[in-house]
Amino acid sequence: MKKVEAIIRPDRLDAVMDGLTGIGYPGVTITEVRGHGKQRGIKHQWRGNEYTVALIPKIKVEVVVLDEDVPRTIDVVVRASRTGNIGDGKIFVTEVEEAVRVRTGDNGFNAI
Repeated sequence: MKKVEAIIRPDRLDAVMDGLTGIGYPGVTITEVRGHGKQRGIKHQWRGNEYTVALIPKIKVEVVVLDEDVPRTIDVVVRASRTGNIGDGKIFVTEVEEAVRVRTGDNGFNAI
């Protein structure tokens, strides 16, 4: 199993959720996060003054999938979240050694 973590724009969350549900992964964890990439924030102008927003609000979507579903999951997230602008986000994939459903004691993929 693999955990796919996607950092996306908040306004793209519904599209990503619809895509993941469409490929059979409705169970996700969503976290509101803040950060910046290489651009180190966004410069804005207000009333003639320039200021920088260093930490930009984003959404982190986490989903555990079967190894063979990783490419399809990444494709769904990229298609749903891409705007073509700086700040569209990142996707990280990590190994999941074990999963256990607390209520029933199920483990492995049956737990997710």
